[in-house]
Order: sequence, then structure tokens, then C-alpha cells
Amino acid sequence: MTAPGYFGRPVVKPPVWTWEVPLYFFVGGMAGMAAVVAAAAYLAAADPGLVRAAVWLAVGGSAVSTVLLVMDLGRPARFLNMLRVFKWRSPMSVGAWTLSAFGAHAGAAALLLEWIGPAAPPAEVVPFLRVLLWLALAGAAVYGAVLATYTGVLIGATVIPAWFSRHRGLPLHFGAAGLGSAAAALVLLGFDEPALVALGAAAAAVETGFGAWIEARRHGAADRALREGRSGWMLRSSGALAGPAALVLWLAGAAPWAAGVFLAGALLGRYGWMEAGRASGRDPEATFAAQQGG
Repeated sequence: MTAPGYFGRPVVKPPVWTWEVPLYFFVGGMAGMAAVVAAAAYLAAADPGLVRAAVWLAVGGSAVSTVLLVMDLGRPARFLNMLRVFKWRSPMSVGAWTLSAFGAHAGAAALLLEWIGPAAPPAEVVPFLRVLLWLALAGAAVYGAVLATYTGVLIGATVIPAWFSRHRGLPLHFGAAGLGSAAAALVLLGFDEPALVALGAAAAAVETGFGAWIEARRHGAADRALREGRSGWMLRSSGALAGPAALVLWLAGAAPWAAGVFLAGALLGRYGWMEAGRASGRDPEATFAAQQGG
């Protein structure tokens, strides 16, 4: 039984985001880290097909993310209004600007790849186009890394007890989930490079460590939504899938299975964090415990 709030009502307002936002977290994280993979693969002179696939995964993810964000805001004008002024202290403003810059750089990289490759431009302009391509890939990678991690900052910088109690680890957690999802998606697209397997295993190892940290460092009522009820079941299940289960499969050489398990865990985890936010926001005792330091 939780302690009563003010006149029987919650102390803080639970998040009102709908299904589009957790899916945006998942797709945006995967797209952002796909750009990081693309830039690294290009720099390492890896398979051009892998670079192209990673870039187009980033482009597709940025388009889907924009649609999801607009759907959550209600109409396109609200998204455009967020781009009128850059507010560096506002995670939502930073996110809108980052998504726009990311999409522009990823789109430019995709077009340049297609021009340099199948279109076969005149030889004298190829070096210049390659410089532009590298700049576009580098920009997409930087903005992509921000896109994949700022969502952890976004929910951590709130008064929701379960979210705020883990604000230091959430950016790393969301970034690892995005990186592992990008590697997993590329593996399922038919690329079996050892570097992708290593990235997938590394992301699963980080997820395993993050889950262990949550279990080992509990904050009592403040973060019990991460362990109890529907949200606790979702987060523990997602942690097991994206963490130990995927890690064992990556190390065992079952890359396609590991990729599928990791993607399922990462997607479930984004919805699990949203559900934990709702449960924690409705729990007055969690708010009081967070104010008292756990």
C-alpha cells in the first residue's frame, strides 16, 4: 500500500506520452548509431555495401523518427515551431534540432554514396565528392550519437522518481541499446562482419552491466517501478533479452538469433521505461522517497 499524496492525488504528473514516443526512442537510437557504424566502416575501408546499408538505415530511421515525433506533437506545425529558436537547456529543443541536423547529414551522405558509386561521376570530381561524403558521414555520426543518447537525458531530467534515480546511467544505456540495435539490424540484413558481431556483443555486455547495476543499487520506493508490477516485468524481461541472452548468443556464434533477441529486448525496454515512468509518477511514496534521497 502506497502512502497517500495530496488529497489522494499523485504528487507529480505522470508522463502523458503515447506509444509513438517509446518507438521514437528505439528507432531514433538505432538510426543514430547506424550512422556511427557507417562512418567507422567507411573510415576503415570496409565493405562498401555495409556502408551503404548503414547509411540508408540511418536515413530511413530519421524519416520514421520525424513522423513519430510529429504524430506525438499532433501536427507538423508544432515540430516546425520547435525549430524557430534553439534552446540548449531544453532536451526537447535539442532533440528536434539534432534530429533535423542528423537527417540532413545522413541524407546528404546517402545521395553522395549513390552518386559516387552507381552513377559514376567524372573522375576529376570524385576526390571532391569523397571529401564531401566524409564530412556528411562524420556529421551524421556526431549528430547520430547525440540522437541515440539524448533521449536518456530527456527522461532523466524530470521529476519522475524512477527516471531521475537512474539519470546518470540512462544515456549510456540508451546509447548501447541504439548501437546494439544498429549492429543487429545490419546482421539481419545479411552482413556478417566480425566487427558487427563485436559491436553487438559489446552492447549486450553493457546492457548486462546496466541491469546488474539497477538490481544491486536500489533506491527503495523511489525506483521500485523498475522492479515491481508490469513495468518491472517489462524492464527485467527486456534486460534479460538484450543483456545476458543476447550476449551468450553473440559469443556462441549464433549472430542472427542474437540480433533478433537483442532487437526484441531493446524495443521492449523503451516501452518498459515509459511504463515505469507512469507507475512511478502515480506513486506518491516514490516521490517522497526520492525527495528524501531514496
